[in-house]
Amino acid sequence: MKDNLQILTEAVRGDRKKVFARYGQKPSKAPAERIIRWVLRILGGMTVGITAIIIYILVSDAIGFFRQVNFFDFLLGTQWEPFGFEKKFGVLPLLSGTLMIALGASAVAIPFGLGTAIYLTQYSPPWFREFATPVVEILGGIPTVVYGYFALVTVTPVLGYFFPEIEVFNALSASIVVGISILPMVSSLSSDSLRVVPVSIKNAGYALGMSRFHVVTKIIVPAAVSGIVASFILAFARAVGETMAVTLAAGATPTTAWDYLHGIQTMTAFIVQISLGDASAGSIEYFTRYAIGLTLFVLTFGFNFLATRIVRRFREVYQ
Repeated sequence: MKDNLQILTEAVRGDRKKVFARYGQKPSKAPAERIIRWVLRILGGMTVGITAIIIYILVSDAIGFFRQVNFFDFLLGTQWEPFGFEKKFGVLPLLSGTLMIALGASAVAIPFGLGTAIYLTQYSPPWFREFATPVVEILGGIPTVVYGYFALVTVTPVLGYFFPEIEVFNALSASIVVGISILPMVSSLSSDSLRVVPVSIKNAGYALGMSRFHVVTKIIVPAAVSGIVASFILAFARAVGETMAVTLAAGATPTTAWDYLHGIQTMTAFIVQISLGDASAGSIEYFTRYAIGLTLFVLTFGFNFLATRIVRRFREVYQ
């Protein structure tokens, strides 16, 4: 009782560091606290375990593919014909198509997403912000198969007026709709980063006679650059993993030619194609899905690692 009274007294006096230090010295022995700790440990262990199982399955089944195909032929080959009479397993056409879609989608999502975030957090009136924010976020909740159908029946015909040589299945329309689908991610994450910039820093800029435009571009955006850059990379990684929209809109033509007016095939689109049941279990065509899946996993992991490094590099700490 005396200890509890002392803790309460310290809290009332504002000695929060002493209170936190007292509780942080050793974990509580209360049954409820023990249960919570064990539940959290189990949940954390399950997350790590599921990730490890996924990696194990990808690696173990991809080994079956690389036993029959040379690794460097797979990595550096420029032809992808797994169903042809003379089978060729060069992943560069699929990798090229994937990067085309990701870069094209980023070119759409990054400027519009960042511009939306800056306007909603710094310029728009509250009533418009309350209306526009949910509308923008709805774009991220639309099924990607709807985006693919929209690209096929609407975006491509419109693009045909400007580019008569465009094919029915093309990378340009797929990039546009994927960019629209990842725009809310850029906007939401960038808005969160812009909102946490301390008001005192903005007021300091106004006190120096800076205009709102200069405060936003010279102070607020640079202060939030770590979160903004992270949103760009995460959106790019999201575009890399997009499946149904590019499957419907971009076609199934593996190629290394960077022509947005023609059809391509991405790694995820090929996984969909090979999963339709055309390949018999245990065949080399069957194992291609795991080789492509492992490549996609390594690519996504690399982007996430890059995002982490960039965030640490540009992070600003405000006291």
